[in-house]
Amino acid sequence: MIVAGLPLKLIVGLGNPGREYARTRHNAGWWFVDALAARHGGSWRHDARQHTELARARIGGSELWLLKPTAFMNRSGAPVAAVANFYHVAPEQILVVHDEIDLSPGVARLKQGGGHGGHNGLRDVMAHIGADFWRLRLGVGHPGAKELVLDAVLDRPTAAEQTAIEDAMSRALEAIPELLDSGAQKAMHRLHSGNERPGEGA
Repeated sequence: MIVAGLPLKLIVGLGNPGREYARTRHNAGWWFVDALAARHGGSWRHDARQHTELARARIGGSELWLLKPTAFMNRSGAPVAAVANFYHVAPEQILVVHDEIDLSPGVARLKQGGGHGGHNGLRDVMAHIGADFWRLRLGVGHPGAKELVLDAVLDRPTAAEQTAIEDAMSRALEAIPELLDSGAQKAMHRLHSGNERPGEGA
């Protein structure tokens, strides 16, 4: 039986613009697409009018776009929708990469659809293109109380957390070619089997 790869055309990293946010937990999506572009020869170009940074990359046998919305996190949806509409990309051909407080640092999970879980970037993307896109969730940890979440995601990880997040990103970078070539099931197995943590659901 031939296993078809996932026909992604657009990988989006969520984050906030500005030097003060560059190394904060909320910018994990940007870290990932920056690393993906560096690994696969993508060169970023900035479009101030559309609030985007866009790069073209060849990953394995696939050509696809990488996108960083440069509006603030809670306004990510319009830039994503604009690029998707211009290049005729359906929601199920989009992978959105974002920080996930409900997963520990060092854990990365892949899934399609679902809710926004209070993530303002996802909330706005869903308002513009619906919920059928794929998500790569990079665990950054929960501060323990709801009222502490905003400060936590806009703060830098500890050194140990940063190392764990980078380890998870490395595994996810390796899983992307498999996702494109062999499909979601194999990529999920590769990614998830290396980072299972008790009590953390998909």
